[in-house]
Amino acid sequence: MHPTTAPVRPRLGERVVAALTRDPGTAPHATRNDAVLAAVLAALATVLAAFTDTLRHPDALGWTLLLAAHVPLVWRRRRPLLVLAAVVVLVIPYHALDNNHGAPVPASLVALYTVTVTQRPTRSILVGAAGLALSVTVMFTFGDHKQVGDLVRTYGWVLAVLFIGIDVRYYRQYVASLVERAERAERTREEEARRRVAEERLRIARDLHDLLAHSITLIGVQTSVAAHVLAADPERLDRETVAKALEDIADTCRSARGELRTTLEVLREQGAAVEVRGPLPGLDGVPDLLEAARLAGARVLETLRVDETPPPAVGAAAYRIVQEALTNAVRHAGPEPAIRVSLYEEQGALRVSVSDDGRTADAGSVGAGFGLIGMRERARSVGGTLDAGPRTEGGFEVTAVLPLRGALEGAG
Repeated sequence: MHPTTAPVRPRLGERVVAALTRDPGTAPHATRNDAVLAAVLAALATVLAAFTDTLRHPDALGWTLLLAAHVPLVWRRRRPLLVLAAVVVLVIPYHALDNNHGAPVPASLVALYTVTVTQRPTRSILVGAAGLALSVTVMFTFGDHKQVGDLVRTYGWVLAVLFIGIDVRYYRQYVASLVERAERAERTREEEARRRVAEERLRIARDLHDLLAHSITLIGVQTSVAAHVLAADPERLDRETVAKALEDIADTCRSARGELRTTLEVLREQGAAVEVRGPLPGLDGVPDLLEAARLAGARVLETLRVDETPPPAVGAAAYRIVQEALTNAVRHAGPEPAIRVSLYEEQGALRVSVSDDGRTADAGSVGAGFGLIGMRERARSVGGTLDAGPRTEGGFEVTAVLPLRGALEGAG
């Protein structure tokens, strides 16, 4: 068995600070603690009334009023103003009967302190001033005028309690604002983490779609070519053509396996700080895409005029857009489609265009999957735009404008 570590109890100073900073309305066991506090204050008042100022021992009514003044303290956190009013209503006749004037002071100060830490400062000051005026009036009416000075000195403690309570209230508000700010910052960090996870999942989904759709399409076309050669004239089998088709299939599988491994490493990676994506595809890989489309039976005409290497993100977006557009053309534009691919710079942007003749096209099915969505997302990711749709003369066309400078700098 493993030894259990006893919980470390907070020190007295830490408990005092926690009590000062805690909202009295949310404190645990509030009613039970206030009942204990009321009993302690009642015992203290009994001692003060019995052993101090022996000339003014309370009579039966005085004892009743004194002890009853402590009962409302049990609910001081729930209704602080009503509790203070009840204490005042019971204490004033107690003083008017000329009983021991010091005995009910602790209970009165506790009720007043509760008001000051739970109410607005203006209301607390008005309550203290009203209490002082009422006490002086009662003293002048029913008591000895010589004791007014003692009453005013007692109210020095009242003012001290008022300002201490107001200060504690402001301190609690300050601590609450710090806690709220920390919680808001934590929520912001969590939302940012969720946003990054969503963006990473979307990126991986796009990569998997582009990779698998392109590779599977090429493998399907190349397999159809090999099957056609085998079935066309078995007696005059063109072994060289079959071997070439099978070799192309193997090359496509190897290329797809390498890209798929790089993408899956991102999913397996536990530490987000490690970069495992590998080099991004770029415009230097576009000729390989065109050659793969030719091997699949397409007639490809290209116009590639890019004088300088674009930023990696722009190059990767252009590569994926061309890849997906070629995949759609090979899949949907009929046998041996004529495809025109153009990449050139104009007015600070890289312009991409892929169009096909679509002689027996099923162009309507192009937008049924996630290909067009992925291409638009890739264009938007670098601050660009993408349009795709049927051509008036037949076929399908994809055009994209990807900024090379300003949009990327602004996004950064």
